[in-house]
Amino acid sequence: MRRSTLAVALLAGTALVAAASSAGANTFRWANDGDVNSMDPYARQETFLLSFMGNIYEPLVRRNRQLQVEPGLAARWEQPSPTVWRFHLRPDVRFTDGTPLTADDVVFSIARARGPGSNIAGNFASVKEARVVDPLTVDVETTQPNPIFVEEITGVGIMSRRWAEANNATRSADLTTREENFATRNAMGTGPFRLVSREPDRRTVLAPNAGWWDRPEHNLTRVEFNVISNDATRIAALISGEVDMVYTVPPQDTDRLSRTPNIRIHQQAEMRTIYLGFDQLRPELLKSDVRGRNPFQDVRVRRAVNHAIDRAAIVRTVMRGQARPTGLMIGPGINGHTEALDQVPAYNPDMARRLLAEAGYPNGFGVTMDCPNDRYVNDEATCTAVVSMLARIGIRVSLAAQTRARYFAEILGPRYNTSFYMLGWTPNTYDAHNAFFNLMASRQGDRGMFNVGGWSNARFDELVGQMAVETDRERRRAMIEEAQRIHAEEVGHIPLHQQTVVWAARNNIQLQQLADNWFPLRFVRVGQ
Repeated sequence: MRRSTLAVALLAGTALVAAASSAGANTFRWANDGDVNSMDPYARQETFLLSFMGNIYEPLVRRNRQLQVEPGLAARWEQPSPTVWRFHLRPDVRFTDGTPLTADDVVFSIARARGPGSNIAGNFASVKEARVVDPLTVDVETTQPNPIFVEEITGVGIMSRRWAEANNATRSADLTTREENFATRNAMGTGPFRLVSREPDRRTVLAPNAGWWDRPEHNLTRVEFNVISNDATRIAALISGEVDMVYTVPPQDTDRLSRTPNIRIHQQAEMRTIYLGFDQLRPELLKSDVRGRNPFQDVRVRRAVNHAIDRAAIVRTVMRGQARPTGLMIGPGINGHTEALDQVPAYNPDMARRLLAEAGYPNGFGVTMDCPNDRYVNDEATCTAVVSMLARIGIRVSLAAQTRARYFAEILGPRYNTSFYMLGWTPNTYDAHNAFFNLMASRQGDRGMFNVGGWSNARFDELVGQMAVETDRERRRAMIEEAQRIHAEEVGHIPLHQQTVVWAARNNIQLQQLADNWFPLRFVRVGQ
């Protein structure tokens, strides 16, 4: 009897310890259809990468739950002159290796973000110089007054100079050439989480940074990010409880998940615009059966494509209503957007065929369309719909859909190896200038870095330069509207829609969904 009683007591004690351990362990497991392609925070100007790395690396100024700018690593800032921003760093911040954050790290990070291999140099296009004032003070001088500079740097994490130098990672590895260095697979920042392990295209594990300077709002003890590319498998993992949250929910599964016990749908309109672009720079397209000329240099061809695409049908059938058709490269929530200008071009295949004939292509032509298949909501399906619509007017499109890592390496600079492509863009400043400067302005230095097709208009460029420094709201608004009219008239690109952000999570998960589709883990809590 004594042995039996003792055994029962031991088993009960073991169970209590296990229960206590389980209660204190809040592992958050989430999934997406594609991976974070690098642990380097400057490797790509892409929301998912910047958002994920924002859990490890922190900016001088960050955004709160309402997307308003608030102090980050800088406790405060001011402008001693119209072209100088002075940032005062928090004195109690340390990197996860225990070394303190200093002004030297900030100056180093800005130089690295502007340097070779970096894909985010456009955030610092107006910067002339960054310099150390004292160990906790940094001055950033711009070439001319920049009223939105603080908004431009909310997504730029600060790195440790000492760590980068020790690991030969003082420059960012160029993802467009599939280059790697130590920072591609490793990370060391000041943020609320630290990197534990990295298995590219499979799983990345994070743990809380015990020495984080801020007060944690999360209650996580471990974070497991899983890449599950197959839609059905990803959704099944959520329903079964294998994962707690899915970042990308296919539109066709939203209704079913909303009726599934213990699952909650999180959705809202996103600020990202999905659009198509053409190579308008080369005299002959790289991927076409037309020789000796470039059809897309003729505005009549671009207008034909514009009128051949039935945006309403794409939203209805491909996006299942989870998008908003658009005629502009910026949408609601972005400063400069107006409903009056946001006119969706009429779907008119007859007009499109006439325009093609007038341009000298009565029988159409062939071209390859580059498209991602794991980046935007139903991206490949959207491209497939466009292929079908263009076939009706005689344009024979071969679809080349591939994973984001290969896709971006193919179409982005410095090579820009594409003739016809899909992209999406969220202005991280929530201002029209960001989209104009990066996507539509003529390529020159940091300007137009993501103007993949090379559309160019001198007056548009002039307006972009003027609005960057204009402080009078009405004059600036007029500049933005004129620029949008020029772009729409010339069909510089073809805006399709603003997609709806749809996430799904189990009922015990509390999270903050943001309109820019960033996912800060610092706001996640796991309930019992």
